[in-house]
Amino acid sequence: MSNANHPAFDKATKAGFIIALGIVYGDIGTSPLYTMQSLVENQGGISQVSEAFIIGSVSLIFWTLTLITSIKYVWIALKADNHHEGGIFSLYTLVRKMSRWLIVPAMIGGATLLSDGALTPAVTVTSAIEGLKAVPGINYIYENQTNVIITTLMILLILFSIQRFGTSLIGKLFGPVMLFWFGFLGLSGLFNSMDHLAIFKAINPYYAIHLLISPENHRGIFILGSIFLATTGAEALYSDLGHVGRGNIYMSWPFVKICIFLSYCGQGAWILANKNSGTELNPFFASIPENLRVYAVILATLAAIIASQALITGSFTLVAEAMRLKLFPLFRVTYPGQNLGQLYIPVINWMLFVITSCTVLYFQSSEHMEAAYGLAITITMLMTTILLNYFLIKKGMRSILAHIVMAFFALIEFVFFWASAVKFLHGGYVVVIIALTILSLMFIWHKGTKIVFKYVKSLNLLDYRQQIKALRDDTSIDLYQTNVVYLTNRVQGNMIDKSILYSILDKRPKRAKVYWFVNVKVTDEPYTAKYKVDMMGTDYMVKVELHLGFRMPQTVPRYLRTIVQDLMESGRLPKQVQEYSISPGREVGDFRFVIIEERVSQARQLTGFERFIMQTKASIKHFTATPSRWFGLQYSEVKVEFVPLILSDILKLPIKEIVPVSDEN
Repeated sequence: MSNANHPAFDKATKAGFIIALGIVYGDIGTSPLYTMQSLVENQGGISQVSEAFIIGSVSLIFWTLTLITSIKYVWIALKADNHHEGGIFSLYTLVRKMSRWLIVPAMIGGATLLSDGALTPAVTVTSAIEGLKAVPGINYIYENQTNVIITTLMILLILFSIQRFGTSLIGKLFGPVMLFWFGFLGLSGLFNSMDHLAIFKAINPYYAIHLLISPENHRGIFILGSIFLATTGAEALYSDLGHVGRGNIYMSWPFVKICIFLSYCGQGAWILANKNSGTELNPFFASIPENLRVYAVILATLAAIIASQALITGSFTLVAEAMRLKLFPLFRVTYPGQNLGQLYIPVINWMLFVITSCTVLYFQSSEHMEAAYGLAITITMLMTTILLNYFLIKKGMRSILAHIVMAFFALIEFVFFWASAVKFLHGGYVVVIIALTILSLMFIWHKGTKIVFKYVKSLNLLDYRQQIKALRDDTSIDLYQTNVVYLTNRVQGNMIDKSILYSILDKRPKRAKVYWFVNVKVTDEPYTAKYKVDMMGTDYMVKVELHLGFRMPQTVPRYLRTIVQDLMESGRLPKQVQEYSISPGREVGDFRFVIIEERVSQARQLTGFERFIMQTKASIKHFTATPSRWFGLQYSEVKVEFVPLILSDILKLPIKEIVPVSDEN
């Protein structure tokens, strides 16, 4: 059953609690691996920290988790579900009718979220493997960073390679492993905190504010760039809403937050107790007793893999939603699992692997990766805040109050962005370049679609009904196919793309018994599967609106077979008895799908910029899924016809005949 119809979406269960731990909190749950390490290193090392610095840092982490994750995302954003689906594109579909410009924050947020997702596996897995430096007996092997890199790349290769088989089997282990992980974080943190109980003063926001203005803080407000690492998984939490339900997140988040907070307290207490030891080990692993460190590394590695898996599948979902919203090129999508929520996009999978691996090779260590991590996600959060502002207004909140509430979060996130902007020169430019590349791709695809709609001319189907009937009855022309199906998204009432009628009547008269004009409309609901037909007063012309949810596969032939049978059973469509068939009594004829693809010619109507957009889009199409594969036509008869974007281009151009000169003179 889809989440859209699930009666228990707002209910919490014990099983849902475990599942939520495995799916939702991978990113935010592995932040203790590197956040405190980043804070200490940016302060100048463990010997340079003071009690005020550590308590203030933990206080900043606690209140960041409270304001951003707990209030903005868990309390507010989770209410912005699009038929029980979350994420920035689902949020956009809820508010896109309120203003056309909202496509901008949606595209920017989606691009930055994808770019940051490519960095997360690199950071988490590398941080976990670096923990082996603190394990007696094998630490000498991993003192050489090259061995850390090789091990990390091997784990990433295995992780990305198994995506094509689906993750339902290992996915069952995610919840129990993460339950054990959070329990380990909480208990180890509580145990270490006993050595310095003053660390719990961090709950008081005074210490957070005091640290920002204290001279003991060597980085000033830019310390927030490291603090922000603790809450980077908040956006992923919202995106995974549809997988686990709102009730299970409400129930599990307090447990997760307490465990994470205890881990930071424990690390802080250990640092204060050992700041004169001269150790440069990661505080997370160093605070674990030596005889338990190898188990801590194994558990941290499993948690890092689970966090990476969540980001990978989240990227697949994000791209799939962008494709159906026509914001992204069409790539082949498969469904290796038992449900639609588990999908696999080969091109995206291996692009993520290449980017993640190159990130590991380029930055070499988690310390350097942390310098770049988090910059892009601050932009995503700001874009989500903009969209949430419109959502609150749509839900009835007074505009001035909605602006005040969201301005509060926007101010906090802008400060985090400003603090993280210093990371640009220290590696942040890598994720910015990736984000800009993705954003450019989205812009070209979206703009190209608008250009086509601008120039394509439409004709009234009813005006050509008699010509089509005459062609259908003209036995002097060979039967092209029993059913000819045109797939188009350019249908408005009885008006249809001129190039389709040109294909039927002019390019090569296509005689058929029934002409189908199918328009696939992606709905804001994730799991819709409905259709609407208009026979246009005939029994040989069928206009179909196929309404599919943005999470539904667009396998048109399978839906069309059902529609044909429905129309025949209701008597609206004559039965198409087949004389020759291996299926006795077959009453549905054969189909041929015709796909019209526009090509840019040297049309004078196009501006230089428009021509550049269309030509670039055509170049990108060489690497994308064909319409045949996207619409599930691999096993159907398909004809792809190419026509100029502007049909007037096929008319005569000015040219003069060379007249021979007479030789009589």
